[in-house]
Amino acid sequence: MGLSLRFWGVRGSIPSPGARTVRYGGNTPCTELRTSDGWLVILDAGTGIRELGRALVGRSNGSAIKSDIFLTHAHWDHIQGIPFFAPIFMAGNHFTIWGSKSLETSIDRVVRDQMSPVVFPVSFDELDARIDFQDLGEDEVRQGRGYAVSAYHVQHPGGALAYRFTDAKSPSRALVYVSDNELTSHPSYQTAPGWRTGMTDFVRGAAVLIHDATYTRDEYAQHKGWGHSTYDDSLELALEAGVELLVLFHHKPERSDEEIDQQLDALRAAARARGSKLRIEAAAEGMSLTV
Repeated sequence: MGLSLRFWGVRGSIPSPGARTVRYGGNTPCTELRTSDGWLVILDAGTGIRELGRALVGRSNGSAIKSDIFLTHAHWDHIQGIPFFAPIFMAGNHFTIWGSKSLETSIDRVVRDQMSPVVFPVSFDELDARIDFQDLGEDEVRQGRGYAVSAYHVQHPGGALAYRFTDAKSPSRALVYVSDNELTSHPSYQTAPGWRTGMTDFVRGAAVLIHDATYTRDEYAQHKGWGHSTYDDSLELALEAGVELLVLFHHKPERSDEEIDQQLDALRAAARARGSKLRIEAAAEGMSLTV
């Protein structure tokens, strides 16, 4: 058995609770990842991390909670759950927060400022858990705790990372997590030549690809340069890279459960029409997968 994962938040931009989003969920990005040895990795810290924290405390039976938290970038919807993550208020727990080396401001500074007295009643320095910060650059591979991780810079305002994870006991089975990414080129990114080829190579052969699928083709025409992909773009990447399972992620806040169903059905039909065996799912809160 390799990596296992569970989704706790799958929406993009802003929480969207309500009757129209019950099945897929309205929390912003957070995914729980476990190695075959049980080590905890958390991908992004949107509002979904609040319920994850409650679950972790309930499971711990008083034991210390330790984890690596990988943030793709520092936009609000990916960090806004940190001040409501219960384990950081408990002594004995230990978290290492990872971010990109190329952010304009360090991830340490962003997280601390988010809990400054101007915007939050409890300051970062009052937290009881131990919290360390580390950065990860492109072309680096970090190993330890029973897994390996590498990163690739993606197209998103302010910069963001895609992550590729493998379990030490199943190194041929990879999970690639790309929460926010615009696959179509745009002059605002000043992307280096060959980026798209590099993106495909980074994803190539993954057992699971979790990828931004915020817009329909018609919606994208009004949102070029906003840093998000269409359903069709995500499908093309998955087919080009030869992945086994594509998981649609970062659902548009206004997208209803029924509309996500429709997009999912259309994408599956498009893949079948091209003779592909690619499996496609839409991420939903509570959904679990094994890589």
